[in-house]
Amino acid sequence: MTQSLTLVLSDDLYRYLHEIADLTRQPLGELIAQSVKGNLPPRLTDAPAEMHPALLAMQQLSEAELRQIASSQVPAEQQRRHHELLEKNAEEEISGQERVELAALRTSADRLMLRKAYAWSLLRWRGYPLPARNDIPVY
Repeated sequence: MTQSLTLVLSDDLYRYLHEIADLTRQPLGELIAQSVKGNLPPRLTDAPAEMHPALLAMQQLSEAELRQIASSQVPAEQQRRHHELLEKNAEEEISGQERVELAALRTSADRLMLRKAYAWSLLRWRGYPLPARNDIPVY
């Protein structure tokens, strides 16, 4: 199902969109729909349901608060322990309790990565420049 929407655009923006549509051989409506879809924050349907409230709340945060989340990292002690348990797991010397701990550390790191990615996407959506991929801390 599709819906119809009337947009009021400046002449300059309309000409620009029409020019891009012509250059890319796309219908103007499809180009606009692609632009809107490509610039919205990611949908939450792919995130764990228990994280939806926290991610939605991030939409109310300031630029500084989002940048703080986006540049946050797993504490060094947790990183060290995670690597230690990964090595033990690879060597098949991990206990059941350590396996549970490893899973919890992995889940915690995954959730932080999701929050970071969502923060970056919100910043981009708001028009703030993003750093180069190699300049973004990943862990």
